[in-house]
Amino acid sequence: MKTYLTTILLATCTFVAHAQEANDSIAQQELNEIVVQAPKVIHKADMDVYHPSKSAVDNAKNGIQLLSNLMIPALSVSDALGTITSAGQAVQVRINGRESSIDQVKNLLPSSIKRVEWIQNPGLRYNGASTVLNFIVTNPNVGGSLMLNTMQSLNQAFGRDNASMKFNFGKSQLEIGGNYKLTENLKVHRDYKETIIFPDGAQLIRDEKSLGGRVDNSMGNAWISYNYIKPDTTVIVVDANGFFMPNDKNAYYGLMSSVSKTPEVELTDINGNNGSRPSLSAYLEQHFPKRQMLVVDFKTQYYIGRTFSDYIEKLPNSYESLIDIHTSIKDRNQLYAMETDYIKNWSNSRLTTGAVYAANRNKSIYENLDNKVFHQRQDKVYFFAEYFQRVKKFTFTAGLGVQYTDFLFKETGLGSHSWNFRPQGAITYSINPKHQIRLNFDSWQSTPTLAESNPNPQQIDGIQWRIGNPNLKTSTSYMLTLRYNFQIPRVNGQFGIRAYSSPNAITPLFEWQMDKLVNTYENSRGLRNLSFFIAPQIEVIPDWMVISGYLDWRTERMQGKGYDLTNSDWYGYATMQVRHWGFTLSAQYMRAQRNLWGENISWGEDINVIDLTYNWKQWGFTAGCLMPFGKYDQGSINLSKWNTSESHMRLNFRMAYIGINYNLHWGQQKQKTNKRINVSGDTDQSTAGGR
Repeated sequence: MKTYLTTILLATCTFVAHAQEANDSIAQQELNEIVVQAPKVIHKADMDVYHPSKSAVDNAKNGIQLLSNLMIPALSVSDALGTITSAGQAVQVRINGRESSIDQVKNLLPSSIKRVEWIQNPGLRYNGASTVLNFIVTNPNVGGSLMLNTMQSLNQAFGRDNASMKFNFGKSQLEIGGNYKLTENLKVHRDYKETIIFPDGAQLIRDEKSLGGRVDNSMGNAWISYNYIKPDTTVIVVDANGFFMPNDKNAYYGLMSSVSKTPEVELTDINGNNGSRPSLSAYLEQHFPKRQMLVVDFKTQYYIGRTFSDYIEKLPNSYESLIDIHTSIKDRNQLYAMETDYIKNWSNSRLTTGAVYAANRNKSIYENLDNKVFHQRQDKVYFFAEYFQRVKKFTFTAGLGVQYTDFLFKETGLGSHSWNFRPQGAITYSINPKHQIRLNFDSWQSTPTLAESNPNPQQIDGIQWRIGNPNLKTSTSYMLTLRYNFQIPRVNGQFGIRAYSSPNAITPLFEWQMDKLVNTYENSRGLRNLSFFIAPQIEVIPDWMVISGYLDWRTERMQGKGYDLTNSDWYGYATMQVRHWGFTLSAQYMRAQRNLWGENISWGEDINVIDLTYNWKQWGFTAGCLMPFGKYDQGSINLSKWNTSESHMRLNFRMAYIGINYNLHWGQQKQKTNKRINVSGDTDQSTAGGR
């Protein structure tokens, strides 16, 4: 591994400062600032702060249920699916500043959550996260706790199970937990139409009639965590985590007709992966005089897995295959990452500087190519500095980061390296405690993945192939957002406008290479979009009924080699809650975002959920239904001049389910550790074929 050194000097005066007080002690003394009469939401310079009401706490048995009860505008929360999203993107969740999983949030005691910080424009220290939820937690005066919850479908092999135990002794805390998600043999249908245009103008039109299929997506996780706290002096955290996915597979069966081929052929299209990701992390926080702090975080992760695909065409009632393609790739991939931050606080300002180093070492074994081996190494170094300043009703921040990326395929000698800058800044003006204007400028980098950059060819069907591009460069994205936050009687929320640009985005591309239609990747000429959004929360009946939602309309343009495409669409979600007498009735609708990326428009789950929860003492009971109305649909539309296609995946997803939660506390328990940074990074993974 090489070591790269650089110095970053801060030279600009722009925009948003953290409105938190700079006195960040390990004991989290700011928790004592909460008063009974505080507003439900407080708009600070860089975040919105939500204090859970007694009703929200009483009607929740875990952290996800409490978050759902807060009804935060622009946030979509599903306890049944175990997801937290905002504007169609995953939300980074943290507990006392420490990056955590959704399952760890689910295992939080609602009574221990003192406030939730909703950060929609995270600074450079969050290393590219689009949005962040930070749960500020102080544990009750108990010596231990046990939390159990389960959700099981009544008509499908689908469910979730979580368990967590905490033990306290002296300045130490030990936590053991685990979860398992069961998704097995869900019936699925795929509608697929495709037109392939050859260089000479000839066309091949293929229409797939579904004969059924199945989806498997079970996964589990187990962890053990040790925390040591010496107040206002030292914090030590050691985590061991074991994630495993026994079977992630999509299998489609169909009858494919073609204008140029007779008769119809039977089609089998299967792709998936399985494997495990054990990881270990260690964290140190050391306080020094004059409100200075040094924090260090180290992470190592190992991926052991296999990705596969099978594509078969054969005549009906025949044992001989017309086309028989099998791809199987074993990965043995490693990650080593370390981050070090220095923080200096003053009364109305703060300086944060940091350095991150991440090393990926990937080994891919192609079993279908006589166990041919490919090695890839990737090194990334990132330096940043941020300065925050509060001046009366204004708060400012200025930040600059620089990233160096280098990756190389050992066997071919192919690869690339690049320098990228990451400026960031914002300004906030607080008109009064209930009205605020924020202007944020953000930038971040996207590094080529192993699948995008691996030059080893993979056959998809009789005509199409996938080949990675080892000459890809790290891309940079920029976003400018103007928000207006407001509170009026019974209504609070925000509306605004967002402009996004990624001038050299890494996107897929279709092109002919000899007689092969190749799906490869390029640094495109870029994506630009403009969106308008509104996110209100309405208290329809005080203490009884609340409605919240998010509505976004977007227009965008994507340009690349041989294409210039535009797209306009809307997406959003709405949630309603009615709470009384210990019951909570919830209903949620979500229309997924239609994303233009490269020559493709794709969308995730259009979904709706309704459930009823009742809490009694240590117990919580839930009954509900996924997709009680409408049809489940995921899909994509390809707009290439060489390949136009439309695909819809439809599941029989009308699932009735029940859930049970149980919480038990005992003894004397200390406060949860506050981990201020969490070094980012994950092991990479290959991708096999599949249409």
